Amino acid sequence: MTTANTGDDSTAPADPGDNSTAPADPPNPPPQPPWWRKWLSGPAALAYAVAVVGAGAGAVMTPLGDHVLSSLFDEPSCPGDGAACDGKNPQNQGCAEDAGTFKPTVGNPALLQIRYSKDCEAVWAKITQGNPGDQVTVGVTGGKTRTAEIAYGHDQFTHMVTVPDGEFQVTACAVPKPDGKSTFERYCVHATEATAWR
Repeated sequence: MTTANTGDDSTAPADPGDNSTAPADPPNPPPQPPWWRKWLSGPAALAYAVAVVGAGAGAVMTPLGDHVLSSLFDEPSCPGDGAACDGKNPQNQGCAEDAGTFKPTVGNPALLQIRYSKDCEAVWAKITQGNPGDQVTVGVTGGKTRTAEIAYGHDQFTHMVTVPDGEFQVTACAVPKPDGKSTFERYCVHATEATAWR
């Protein structure tokens, strides 16, 4: 009589008549798309596009956006021709590069200044200590006058006014907004071609 060997861990050989096979591994699941692809599909994509377009339109409609757009389309056409500089933005035209400044140190609460570019044959005015709604004007005797208003912040400058070749007189004024934040009253400063432009 034989007894089972309890220390034998071997398994019985497969029955040669058994044609069954081991079950195959399940197929790999299809790859999942990235999270952002799901997020940018369907209604979410439309909402995202509307938000982007709305933000862009909102930025363009601000005074800053208006300034950026105007600077993109205001191609330099001067210096060297005062008539071509008239009414144009001095920064976009490069006229600020050689410009001299007249800024009185006394009785000038808004820090009003007049700028003069010989190369551009033009002047403009700038206010640096105002408030939204305050205006700055510049006018040349016998010529034109330009006005600009502070839309945001504390500073603003006018577009250029052509000055005649030779002698000229220019007047710039700071005009506070009625019932606005500024405490100064309207005042003006004057300059000529002989002013000590710095």
